[in-house]
Amino acid sequence: MKRILTLSAAMALLAAAPAFSQRKATIENVPEIQFSSVPNFLKVPPGENLGESVAVATNSKGHVFVYHRSANTRLFEFDQNGNFVKEIGSGYYGFEFAHSVRVDKDDNIWTVDEGTNMVTKFSPDGKVLMVLGRRPPAVAGVQPAPAGANQPSQKYIFCRPTDVGWDPQGDIFVSDGYCNNRVVKYDKNGRFIAQAGSEKPGKALGEFNLPHGLQVDGKGNVWVADRSNFRYQVLDNDLKPLREITDLGVGWTVCISQGAHQYAFLSNSNPNGNQPGTWDITGEIYKAELDGKVLGKFGHPGKLAPGFQVVHMMDCRNPNEIVAGEIESWRVQKLILQPTAARAGGAQ
Repeated sequence: MKRILTLSAAMALLAAAPAFSQRKATIENVPEIQFSSVPNFLKVPPGENLGESVAVATNSKGHVFVYHRSANTRLFEFDQNGNFVKEIGSGYYGFEFAHSVRVDKDDNIWTVDEGTNMVTKFSPDGKVLMVLGRRPPAVAGVQPAPAGANQPSQKYIFCRPTDVGWDPQGDIFVSDGYCNNRVVKYDKNGRFIAQAGSEKPGKALGEFNLPHGLQVDGKGNVWVADRSNFRYQVLDNDLKPLREITDLGVGWTVCISQGAHQYAFLSNSNPNGNQPGTWDITGEIYKAELDGKVLGKFGHPGKLAPGFQVVHMMDCRNPNEIVAGEIESWRVQKLILQPTAARAGGAQ
């Protein structure tokens, strides 16, 4: 007889999982980047609220997409002035527990849902174009987060995925994060090509312990926020490791700007729950060249803007205008950065 796990038991298992520790960045002599905050630029419809704003993205028109955890996971679109445009995917089977939203070069919207184990590609008008992964079927009962050894990772089945990105050729990269500890590469049609990492966490280059964020730069290199290994890893287009960045605290999330000269934005976010002492050592965001040289840092924890309450994801299409999605303040801020003039510091 198949055991059916109750919802309360499943949540108890989730709650029993160890908390993620934090780490102070060890890089020194990093200039502060001055910025101003626009905390309430999105105009939510009357009677609505943003929930945990874990994921934000912009398209080529400047529209802002917020994939948030509310009573139900929802995806909202706002125009370049912050006016509400529409909701995408209301009642969609692939929405359960939001984790990431990204917009590709053709303005298609991609969601990564940690609860349904699905990555979905929507057209700009909200039509489902592609699905990767599969939601655990309801007949199997409530599924807890894996405890102990995980099932061997499969080509088209995810286990709490976290992010998605694309190379210039349109190949798709997915960080299959919380329990498969891998990065998977697919072609533009969704066919499996390769993977790095495995269901067993590892510390060597090319291995991961909770790949929590992912982006691909203009050269096709894959940047991975390797959260529980307290680092960022850069892989080549074939998922072979190139280098690691280990002095910026926790590898929480990564964003790569667009344009001829790209920058990387890397977040040492303050943790969920804001345990005592963590506000003193975390919360900043770093701006770096693609070779890892750090140009500066900005931001700090705080319940009120311009402080951050767990920056879970950033959009940096314009490197001087960052859109940050926060978990615990249920907030989206627009951060206007002053330009940086010189390179300083260095990541190892």
